[in-house]
Amino acid sequence: MITIKSEAELDSMRAAGRIVAMVLKELEKLIQPGITTKELDEFAEEYIIKNGGIPSFKGLYGYPASICTSVNDEVVHGIPGMRRLEDGDIISIDVGVCVDGLHADAARTFAVGKISDTARFLIKVTEESFFEGIKNAVAGKRVGDISNSIQRYVESRGFSVVRDLVGHGIGRKFHESPQVPNFGKAGVGIRLIKNMTLAVEPMVNEGSYKVYTDKDGWTVKTLDGKLSAHYENTIIVTEGLPEIITL
Repeated sequence: MITIKSEAELDSMRAAGRIVAMVLKELEKLIQPGITTKELDEFAEEYIIKNGGIPSFKGLYGYPASICTSVNDEVVHGIPGMRRLEDGDIISIDVGVCVDGLHADAARTFAVGKISDTARFLIKVTEESFFEGIKNAVAGKRVGDISNSIQRYVESRGFSVVRDLVGHGIGRKFHESPQVPNFGKAGVGIRLIKNMTLAVEPMVNEGSYKVYTDKDGWTVKTLDGKLSAHYENTIIVTEGLPEIITL
């Protein structure tokens, strides 16, 4: 069911979004060769709680950590552990926070030390595709208008968008309707309404869009072993450009 949020609900989501934005900025400062993904997770959990939030991911569908840490060919849902980041890696970090029973969600892909030109361009295109997509996240337009603009932008730069995973509505439940694919036809899908809240999240692969789930049951990887990047924000649909609450 699609929910239209009240002003009070939106204020709680904005509060959650501010914490998400802050923790991502703090995590970026910590990312360097030698740090473990578990250390990043421990910092994030403590930071979220200290600032009045609850980690949305911990325990969600049985997920064991407070953030997702996906390195290089890992697309999403990487579980933090004892892996040490190395110079030249890229890492996607996904963070969810709950305040007053309402959630916000965002992800960024960061460079670890000196990365390749291809990796840097992939990160850039992934972020830019989000902003291309939300130009169409306007009341009266359709979900497919967002999806199509993301896909066209990504593919025009020589990369591919993941098909097996999509963005989503968000609010009192972390995953709500509607689904927000990063591919598809313009002019199709649910019509957007003011005060709908969406997590728009391009997942972009260097090579093929095909992916698989690793034996841990969580980590999604590129099938060809090439790099993947992720960029996400939670937005509020308005009659003009959407409000981004996780920046």
